[in-house]
Amino acid sequence: MTSDEYVIEAEGLRRTYASGFEAVTGISFSVARGEIFALLGTNGAGKTSTVELLEGLTAPDDGRVRVLGQDPFRERAAVRPRIGVMLQEGGFPSDLTVAETTRMWAGCTSGARPTGEALKLVGLAERSGVRVKQLSGGERRRLDLALALLGRPEVLFLDEPTTGLDAEGRRDTWELVRALRDGGTTVLLTTHYLEEAESLADRLAIMHRGRIVTTGTPAEVTAARPARIRFVLPEGVAAGRLPLSLRAAAAGRRIEIRTHHLQQSLGELLLWAKESDVRLEQLDARSASLEEAFLDIAQTQTAGA
Repeated sequence: MTSDEYVIEAEGLRRTYASGFEAVTGISFSVARGEIFALLGTNGAGKTSTVELLEGLTAPDDGRVRVLGQDPFRERAAVRPRIGVMLQEGGFPSDLTVAETTRMWAGCTSGARPTGEALKLVGLAERSGVRVKQLSGGERRRLDLALALLGRPEVLFLDEPTTGLDAEGRRDTWELVRALRDGGTTVLLTTHYLEEAESLADRLAIMHRGRIVTTGTPAEVTAARPARIRFVLPEGVAAGRLPLSLRAAAAGRRIEIRTHHLQQSLGELLLWAKESDVRLEQLDARSASLEEAFLDIAQTQTAGA
C-alpha cells in the first residue's frame, strides 16, 4: 500500500507533559482509507494523548503526524473541515434542546447535513425538542456522535463512542459506524469495550505505557494466544487418565487445556473420551478472545516493566 492510500500517518510520535511525564513514547502506525482502526490500552496507556495529536489539538514534542496528507496542527484550517471528532464528553449548553444544539453546531460546520438527517442517523429524531439536561447519558453520547457527523467527515475520530449506551444502542452505533466505513469514511476509535473493537475494527493497536506493543487485525492479535478447552470430569475419573499430550491443568474435577491447535487437541480429547467411555460435562472449547489477548498482553508488559 502506497503512502497516499493512508489517511492517518504517525511516525515516532512523542508527547511529554509539563510535569515531565512522557505519555507517548515514540509510536508509529498508519490507518488506510476506508478502514476502522481501534486504539486500545489500559487507563494511562496514552490513547487520548495520541488521539489529541492526530486531531491537531496540540503538536507532538517529536515525530510527524499527517491526516489526509497534511499536518493537523499547523494546517488545522485545511484539515478541520474534513474530519469529525467525538470527544469523551461534549459539554453542551444544558438548556438548549437537541435540535437547537445541533443547529448551533451546524452553523459552525462547512457543508453541514440538515439537522433532521443528523439526528435520524443516531436515533434522536424523536427527541429533538428535549433539552440536553433531560437526556440520559446514552442519549448525550448519541448527540455527540450526531454533531461529529454533521460535516460528512472523511476521517472520523471516536473517543469511547458507546460509553453509557444500553446494549441496543451500542449495536445500533456499531451498525452506523460500519455503514460509514462502507461509504468511504475512515474511522479511528478508542474504546474500553473489547467486544466492540473485536466486532468493528479492521485493524487495531494495543498501547501500554505510551508504547504500541502489538498491532494487526483482531484475528492476528488473538491467533498468537492459545485457545482453551474446559470441562468437568465425572466422579471417580482422575485427571491423570487424560492423554499427557493435552497438558491439562486440573482444579479438582474441573479441567482446562490451553492449546495453539484447537481442532487437533479437541479431536484428541473427544476420541479419548469415546474410547474411555467418559462423559465430559460442561464442555466448552473456544479460540482466544480479544479480551483474553488484551489482558495477557497487559499482564506480560506490566510484569516485564
